[in-house]
Parts: sequence; structure tokens; C-alpha cells
Amino acid sequence: MASKSILTCFLRPSCTTLLGSNGTVASLLPTSYVSVQQVRHRRYPKFVVRQNKRKTWHVRKWTQKYDDNLLTCNEQFIKDVIVENYAKNSDSPLKDAPWDRNPYVYGTRRTGVLALKLGTMLQWTTEGKPFMVTLLQVLDNHVINYVPPEVYATYPSHLPHHRQKFGLQIVGALSSDPRMFSKPYNNLFIKAGVPPKRWLTRFLITPNAACQPGTPLSVNHFKVGEYVDIQGRTRDWGFQGVCKRWGMKGMPASHGVTKSHRKMGSTGGGGDKDGIWKGKHMPGIMGDILRTQYGLKIWRINTKYNVLYVTGTAVCGRPHTFVRVYDTVLPRKKRPESSYESVPMPTWFEEDATEPLPEEYFDSKLFQFTSPSLELEEEKK
Repeated sequence: MASKSILTCFLRPSCTTLLGSNGTVASLLPTSYVSVQQVRHRRYPKFVVRQNKRKTWHVRKWTQKYDDNLLTCNEQFIKDVIVENYAKNSDSPLKDAPWDRNPYVYGTRRTGVLALKLGTMLQWTTEGKPFMVTLLQVLDNHVINYVPPEVYATYPSHLPHHRQKFGLQIVGALSSDPRMFSKPYNNLFIKAGVPPKRWLTRFLITPNAACQPGTPLSVNHFKVGEYVDIQGRTRDWGFQGVCKRWGMKGMPASHGVTKSHRKMGSTGGGGDKDGIWKGKHMPGIMGDILRTQYGLKIWRINTKYNVLYVTGTAVCGRPHTFVRVYDTVLPRKKRPESSYESVPMPTWFEEDATEPLPEEYFDSKLFQFTSPSLELEEEKK
């Protein structure tokens, strides 16, 4: 016990110097950038910055509008000017020569899309078995920028084991009023020649699958029967107890239990292994983290409304939130080599269509309501 107390006395002053007099990092960083969360499985530091908050090097996105006193006619005039500027934009990179289109080979990683989660519905197989699917709508997706591997290798977020194998494809979704955003954020879309997007993300791609800035993306980027990975942010439940966060049973409901019905019980004992071990399930902030569902099959595609029907109901996020959809990385569910020639590279272009597109594509094992469900044979006399 004496040695432990002496060690604590030596470490405590250094912790106070690094974290401040109150022992937190909130005093060192702006409050708009950090959200501190207590960590119980380590002694120092006592608080850490949650990784799901905006990084300090990101461009400020939102701004405050000061046009509340505008008349209706002036408001309409401003909207017409904005539409005219972007509709007759002469700086669009698509007016230049198109980039070279490479064939799909083994190891190619294409860009993904941003999709709006609509909800779930019931579908049936041709054998009559029901199953649930999630509807994802690809809304107004455009390629914003492409960062080659040699430039991406200088970024702070670059992973060393990637070396210079992957580049970055910046994708935006849902064009919005530029008055809603800050000037630095609007400048990100000048190169692509498109209005500022409400949602912005990036995908790791190989150089042979790079898309030219300004290129539109749609559901035709995928095909029925392929498998995709979907990444979204889970629901934010805030600070929750152990019964809701970890599904613990709690204390007995009677027989002398006082104000301990939903508590976790003992947290740590004495002896050589005293204290709280790393990974101990305790109350804390629940949800609001990135989660990925791997290997979800595309059963149906609606080209009219740009809707994907994917397997299951486990897609993260609440309805009407955006998720990232891209080709799966699971080895056993990647597309076979025989289908490499039919993969749209680097994405699907309207000029590739030799005939009018059907409104919907269905998987061969998915039942269509336009087909008969029962066939009767005439009795032979």
C-alpha cells in the first residue's frame, strides 16, 4: 500500500499540469470541437475526447443567415440568381475532355454513394418465404473531388499500411442553398461546378476507378444480386444506465433492496487485481457511433426514384438519415470474375444505355407481383 501511494504522489502532479487544474481537456480545446467522456478503465487521463465529433481541422460548415427582412420578391430574385449561376456554370470540369475509363480488374475498389434511409418493408421470395428489406434512396449524388494516392499519403488521416495504394473520392449529396453554409465550405464545390451539398463524405478507391469531379452518381452504379457494405451512425441515446446499455438484470425487486433496483452491483474487489478492469461494462454514453453492416444483398432497384432494396433491417441510423453504400469487402461475397466486364467503370453513365432503362430491376429469386402466384391446369377428361 505504501508503494502505491508514493507512485500516485509522483504521477498526480504531471497529470494536473497536462490536463489543467480541473483535470479535463475541455479547458484546452474549444467547446464546439470536443465532447469529453469519462473513462473508468484507465487512471490518466481521466477524460478523453469522443471520436465521433467534428475534427478541429475540418472546414466550418454552417453559417447564420441575415436575410429575415427580405421581401418576398427580393427573396425570389435571389433564388433565381443562384439557380442561374449554377445552371449556366462555365467552370464545370465535365466540359473538358472526359477521363480515361479503365476496365474492372481484381482488386479494384470503386467509389460509393450516399443514400437516405427511408425505412423497411416486407418482400417475398419465389418460394413464398417472407423477409424484410431496407429502402435506401440515392438523392442527388455528385463527385466533388479526387485526391490521388501520393497526395492522400500526406494527410493526417492516412493509414501507413495503405502506403500509396488508395486515393480519396469525395462525394456529396442533396444540393442546398449556398446561403446556409459558410464561404470556406462553399469553396469546396467550386472545382466540381455543382451547388454546395448538405452531406459530404469520402471513399477509399484505387486510381483506376477515379471519377471526374462533377460526375453524377445514381443507383445504376450497382446491380441486382450484388453485395454491398453500409455504414451509418447509430441512434444517439445519450447517457444510459447498465440495464439499458448492456442489458444487465439489476438487483432484486424486493427483500430488503433499497434504491438499487437498476444498479450493476459490485464494480471491483481488493487483492492483487483490485480496481476496475479495462472493458468493464458501466453506465455511459450510448450510441452515436459509426457501425458497418457487411455483405447485404441488393434484391431490387427502382431506377425512377433511385431506390435500393437491401437485405434486413439492421442498417444503422434513424429513418431519413444518410448512410454510406459501397461495394462489399468480404472475399466470399465479392462479384465473380465472370461478371467483371459488365461492371460499370468507374460508374454508370447515361450514354452507356443503349435502350430505355426499365423502371425496376428484380432479383431472379424475388417474387414480382405482376407475375402469377398460382397456376391451375385444366383437368383431362
